[in-house]
Amino acid sequence: MNSIRTPRARLVTAAASVVIAALSLTACNDGTGVKDEGASSGSAAGPAATHSPSAPAASPSADGAKDAQGSRGSQAGQGNAAKPTADAAPSRATKAPGATKAPGAARKFVTCEGSVTKTVAAPLSRPINHMLLTVTNTGSNPCFLYGYPAVRFGEAQSVPPVDESTQPQAVVTLEPGQSGYASVRLSGGNDGSGSNGYTARSLAVYFQGRSGNESVGSGAHPALPPKGVYVDDTLEVTYWQQSMDSVLSW
Repeated sequence: MNSIRTPRARLVTAAASVVIAALSLTACNDGTGVKDEGASSGSAAGPAATHSPSAPAASPSADGAKDAQGSRGSQAGQGNAAKPTADAAPSRATKAPGATKAPGAARKFVTCEGSVTKTVAAPLSRPINHMLLTVTNTGSNPCFLYGYPAVRFGEAQSVPPVDESTQPQAVVTLEPGQSGYASVRLSGGNDGSGSNGYTARSLAVYFQGRSGNESVGSGAHPALPPKGVYVDDTLEVTYWQQSMDSVLSW
């Protein structure tokens, strides 16, 4: 029995070796055998092995990106800190110190007339037969004293003329509290130059506008001495002046 089984076993072993060899040969010839699989495995392992050393370098790069991102965040934070917030910004409704309006911006110029002035009439001893009119600005705004006073003594129906030689170079401007002046020649005196004289016990003074052709606003009614003043047809006035000296020398 043993002598019969041994040749058979050998035969089976030899047949198995032939089958295995055939399978190995077939696998090598069709390009999908162990060598190809080994090459594929080597190719797959190759890139992994190639990139593996550079993997540690990627870590600093990532850290650098984080650092850069952190730096940008820090810069952005600094930018936000430099820019004042709405709460920190000064309100536009709040005036900055010293940001007051210019004096001219709040000033309103008006025309001098009876409601914003006070007029005083005072006879002068020198020159004789003359009267000084003083107009003071009693308002809160500066006013322009245009032209000359239109005066009416008593019941006179007309106003006396103005001496054109007394016209100032500029319009008289009165700040609040300031005064302007005009002189009135009441009569020709004792030289006989005047006629149709009479004693006046009341006086009205009217103010001119920019055009000078008509009176504006309300008039003034300054008091005269109790005995009145004597006037005749030589009655004449000066233009309004900024300085009292200009009319006292007329």
